Amino acid sequence: MRPDGIDKHTRNAVRVVAGLDHDGVHRTTCKRQDGAVAAEDRRHVRSTFNEVAEIYDRARPTYPDELFDDLAAITGLHAHASVLEVGCGTGQATRSLAARAWRVTAVELGARMAALARQRLTDTVNVEIETSSFEEWDDRGRRFDLLVAAASWHWIDPTIGWRRAHDVLLPNGWMALIGNVVVRREGEPEMYAETADLHELLAPGNPSWGHPPTEDEVRATTHGWGEVEDPGHLFGPTVVRWYPSVQWFDGAGFA
Repeated sequence: MRPDGIDKHTRNAVRVVAGLDHDGVHRTTCKRQDGAVAAEDRRHVRSTFNEVAEIYDRARPTYPDELFDDLAAITGLHAHASVLEVGCGTGQATRSLAARAWRVTAVELGARMAALARQRLTDTVNVEIETSSFEEWDDRGRRFDLLVAAASWHWIDPTIGWRRAHDVLLPNGWMALIGNVVVRREGEPEMYAETADLHELLAPGNPSWGHPPTEDEVRATTHGWGEVEDPGHLFGPTVVRWYPSVQWFDGAGFA
């Protein structure tokens, strides 16, 4: 151990981003990742998804197959490699990880979310879902080749999460953060501006609301770990990949 308490062996890092442009309503609707979630709010807000697990399952964007193909290529992981997924939700990314024949241990805080994920993955033998927060999860000495957090890492307490992520990875292991960044296209109606009163009513002061950036603006300003706290020297240089996509909503789906 180094004098500062940091293992001299860093882990590898990859951050993959699915940039969503929701054409169906000429604007985007997914909440951007926000690394500025106050510590006192984090525990409360992240538990609310469990209360609407079925709605979350229907509305949450999935991720393109190309993303997971690239993740396999970047990490060089073979079949049966061990993967820890933090905050699996209802299993959107879990299924894609399991399809690569990786052995997936998925940790999910919400009991209803975890139950729905088990239901969705009932025929998938290489997935084990454990109900716990990542901060309090009992790893039982297990170590993994890859840790994946799909649109969930910003809910993890950074004073615990980064160190724990490093420690549950094998030497030369990888950590992958997957997220959705909302972007707008020039010349399209400002749907966010038109619904700003609803956003302020339902989520007052949330910095994610407002006018989303263009894709070019995001690419020019988002580097490394993006909108989460920097992990310091625990991880090596970050590999970043982007996967622009479009999601369509009608009026009811947008609501």
